[in-house]
Amino acid sequence: MLLREVWSLTLLFAAVNARVTVYGQIPQAHATSVSTTNAAAPTRVLLPAYDETILTPPPLPDPPTPKLFTLNLPANGENVNGLSIPQQGSFFGFSIEMSVINQVLGKNSTHIQVPFLNLMSNIQQRAGGLEIRLGGNTQEFAVHVETLENHAAVGKEKSNLQNPTLTPAVMYTTDLFYLASNISSLVNIQWYLGIPFNDTNWRLQIAELGQEILGDNLLGLQAGNEPDLYAAHNHRPPEYNEFDYFGEFGELVVAIANNDKIPRKNMLIGPSLAHAAWTLEQVWNTGFIEAYGDSLSVLSIENYPNNNCFAQFGLGAAKDPQTEFPSYLNHDAGRNLVAPFLNSSRIAQEVGKPFIMFETNTASCGGFPGISDSFGAGLWALDYGLTMAASNFSGAMLHVGGQNVYYNPFTSPPTNMSTFSDWTVGAVYYSVLIVAEVFGASNTSQIIDVSNNGIFAPSYAIYENGALARVALFNFNDDASGNSDITATVTVDGGAVPPQVKVKYFSGDSVSVKTNLTWAGQTLGNKFQVDGRMKGELDIVTIDCDLPSNTCQVPVKAPGFALVFLTDSPAVQSESSGAVTFATSAQTRTINTATVDPEVLATSNGKSGRERALMGSTSKGSVSGAVSALTLVPGASIFFAILGGAALAAVGIVR
Repeated sequence: MLLREVWSLTLLFAAVNARVTVYGQIPQAHATSVSTTNAAAPTRVLLPAYDETILTPPPLPDPPTPKLFTLNLPANGENVNGLSIPQQGSFFGFSIEMSVINQVLGKNSTHIQVPFLNLMSNIQQRAGGLEIRLGGNTQEFAVHVETLENHAAVGKEKSNLQNPTLTPAVMYTTDLFYLASNISSLVNIQWYLGIPFNDTNWRLQIAELGQEILGDNLLGLQAGNEPDLYAAHNHRPPEYNEFDYFGEFGELVVAIANNDKIPRKNMLIGPSLAHAAWTLEQVWNTGFIEAYGDSLSVLSIENYPNNNCFAQFGLGAAKDPQTEFPSYLNHDAGRNLVAPFLNSSRIAQEVGKPFIMFETNTASCGGFPGISDSFGAGLWALDYGLTMAASNFSGAMLHVGGQNVYYNPFTSPPTNMSTFSDWTVGAVYYSVLIVAEVFGASNTSQIIDVSNNGIFAPSYAIYENGALARVALFNFNDDASGNSDITATVTVDGGAVPPQVKVKYFSGDSVSVKTNLTWAGQTLGNKFQVDGRMKGELDIVTIDCDLPSNTCQVPVKAPGFALVFLTDSPAVQSESSGAVTFATSAQTRTINTATVDPEVLATSNGKSGRERALMGSTSKGSVSGAVSALTLVPGASIFFAILGGAALAAVGIVR
């Protein structure tokens, strides 16, 4: 794990009022519209990320979904035709637009967003780790610079490029890679990065610095982001086609081969189409895989089920979210999305490459108000993810933008509201969390779609180490009366059901709600309430099985999702210690403190009071202001004390 001039130091404090200083956030996007209920309350911005649109749930299907159905599942995976490839709990990851890295990850390597660490730690606890892609449209025009104002790792300026999506020009410093590396030292995150592809005068600093600083935590380098849209976005001439991309990819391969600062030559990812102007088959037919197989680490696609580009950029036809809403709320949504790529997932297996959905979410151009952050979107993303996994994708990245989009899994607050308990999560974050539990951390889980109760109640069986381990059940119907609740009768062919099963439920009052969502009784909080830690009592339901009939009956409310555990799992062990969390009470533009039990700190790291005094103070206004006995290199000043499962983030240098 490479840290910038690594210092393995523990924060020590001698006084009861010991303080940890975390300095101010980089400014967020400016609000264009605000609403204030009283003069003393924080300003509430009415940007898309905080939109309050509530849609009307779709009517119930006619004919209705059967209330009772049976799943007869083989006990041994060897008796199952069509099981997926082994999947990891990190199947779902995040694609973070390069231009918003400061908002999401942190200002620089000395200031990491604590709620982000907590949100990632939740997933690591369940999956063992996770994968993040830094890139998107803004990677294409990224330029390395020596420094940026306020020591930011990433900056942007208004684009003078004539492209329809107004892609900004992104600037980044070397500190971006130390920021990512420092995060990886705290949470087991591995990264995908994108090489700028706006022209063939290759700027390879991302590849050079990524390999040098991230080491094994760098998984791959994307070569081209949605190249089939280059002509439409005025990045290439109108006649640009898949053969042109094939040729440019080859030029990049040669440039990397001749670059001694890029020792690993086989990390490229492509073709990352938008599945718009070209198909993957058209690219495969150029001989792409045969020609560049030794340079490719991943085969990739990027695809959204819909778009809201008219509302955002005046492109295409206007779409009504209320009209579009029902199309997300059945099993055909995921199956239809995956269908065009089944041939490519088969080809990827044949050539021994992972096939990854490198960017997706509810709709391109930011998603839809009322859909993208609703409970219905959480169910949709969960079903879509499991459909991809069952179709032998090796992973999928849910896209994260700024405050001007509706679909974010998580969003940091505007600067004038920025306390570390004021983030917002979307329903699709829960989808990622749940998929991590569906597959677990064994890396042996295989999944199969066993749906037999119509498109509004899909179901999946998950086999771990070759044995039936879990069952996933959906109910897309929206009916508070209880008349559309369903019950699955699970039987085991060639084996016995356990005396009891444990069940975790993903719950919301309606597919249209955005608040009070829970996973196994716990929530992250509503808008402006999130610090990244799960809140509330864990509620795991125990259901007695009927041993004489070898059946277990599992109810699922309308709407809802159930994950049924037929075997023991860390996810249902009450003695589980939970995720490591990173706690702070830091606020922007204030003197920031984090409270720690001084008795714990008094014995931390075995230091005496005299030795602790030599370490100095990191508190704002202190005489020393930083470690007095050491000279710290900028970027080296992130220290963590693991105290009863809580890590405290601190900054020892004002930058």
